[in-house]
Amino acid sequence: MRHRPCASPLAATVKLTLTAGIMETDTNANILVVDDDADTRELLREVLSDEGYRVNTSGSGEEATEIGQREFFDVIISDMRLGPSLNGLDVLRAYKAIQPESEVILITAFGSMETAIQAVKAGAFDYISKPFKIDEVLLQVQRALGNRKLLRENRNLKRQLGTQAQLSSLVGNSPKMLEIYKKIAMVADSRSTVLICGESGTGKELVAKAIHYNGPRAEQCYYAVNCGALTESLLETELFGHVRGSFTGAMVNKRGIFEEASGGTVFLDEVSEMSPSLQVKVLRTLEEQEVRRIGSNDVVKVDVRIIAASNRNLAECVEEGKFRQDLYYRLRVIEIDIPPLRERLDDVPLLVEHFLKKMAHDRELALSISPHALSVLMSSVYSWPGNVRELENALESAAALNRTGVIVPEDLPAKVRTETREVERPEDLYAELPSLDEVERRYMAHVLRVTGGNRVKTSEILGIDRRTLYRKAEKYKLLV
Repeated sequence: MRHRPCASPLAATVKLTLTAGIMETDTNANILVVDDDADTRELLREVLSDEGYRVNTSGSGEEATEIGQREFFDVIISDMRLGPSLNGLDVLRAYKAIQPESEVILITAFGSMETAIQAVKAGAFDYISKPFKIDEVLLQVQRALGNRKLLRENRNLKRQLGTQAQLSSLVGNSPKMLEIYKKIAMVADSRSTVLICGESGTGKELVAKAIHYNGPRAEQCYYAVNCGALTESLLETELFGHVRGSFTGAMVNKRGIFEEASGGTVFLDEVSEMSPSLQVKVLRTLEEQEVRRIGSNDVVKVDVRIIAASNRNLAECVEEGKFRQDLYYRLRVIEIDIPPLRERLDDVPLLVEHFLKKMAHDRELALSISPHALSVLMSSVYSWPGNVRELENALESAAALNRTGVIVPEDLPAKVRTETREVERPEDLYAELPSLDEVERRYMAHVLRVTGGNRVKTSEILGIDRRTLYRKAEKYKLLV
């Protein structure tokens, strides 16, 4: 004989007074009630629906498992004894396999220590004995939802903390970088899409993260997708998800990144590599804030901010017919252009200091660079095609080859050393018709290289005293 819950048969008559301080009802939560007793199912469905939850019910373990293949549930409430085949523990294990983020609450009239231990080990959130009180069930549901929210916040916090060191790689105080910082501050609170342009290695994703983590979505999800690294079909299922059976290998329902990141930000890197058909679907997502999983006719509303980036000129791609004009203008509501390293060589000392500190921390070894080696890195002849990423790699290589802790020119990659030697030709100091300040900066850097950073010799050659040398070196950000 089955035990009934200690509550009135009519859920509408149930009056509850919950413990103060419990989190507010999450009306977006999906709950599945699994019980082979129709009265219990209906009671829990009505009570939970009255609390604002979206509730589905199932009368068997088999049906509950099948439903889980096509629909996501935040909380599953299941009776332990469900019939001759699958029981509550089977439902628990099935959902932990297909929906590991779901919380499962088990209810039983035949409790034992062995059963409780099995439930906990299998991942049950809680284990309630019959006869139960309705307010006890509601309290556990709220606790389960609170636990899911806390886990999500912890993951987001870890993701955010994990990016802080990367955010600090956005280093520089040149006028062009200060302009980028200003734009980041101005657009962070906006919902507008942002298009970040720049060569490979300039730090486009760092700018995207800075926008996300300095805005109101900072505590929500941030997803980065390299559109050029995935095939068209894989990229489509990653972005939009799919339903079970929509293609070979689609064994379960899968939410796409646009759904997972709802409330947060999606960074589409190398967006120019996206196929025309996918461009249409992304445009619809931008305009309608909705997605449709592959193989499904159902529309899912989402709230995502999209930040896109490309190392190609998208305007030229539009002219060549390789990129949709309407998507281009929809992405380019706000545009941020990141200058290549060769156009902001004044930032090299700060970048070098940052990377050496980072490497010194990782290796637990103090690292520094000689003035001569720094001057080589700041040469205006080598173009740094790999930009900031190449500079970091050059320093990492130099540090690996160095045993003294002080990087000298000989430690630097041969390509950098070979090409920068050409700057020692006097005509190169003014070949590009630079300003007088730039000629002076280049000449001072040239003399510092020749003297190996010797301050006395440098002052003598330049015909200035040491105090003036320090003042000019500070002005031009040269190490002396």
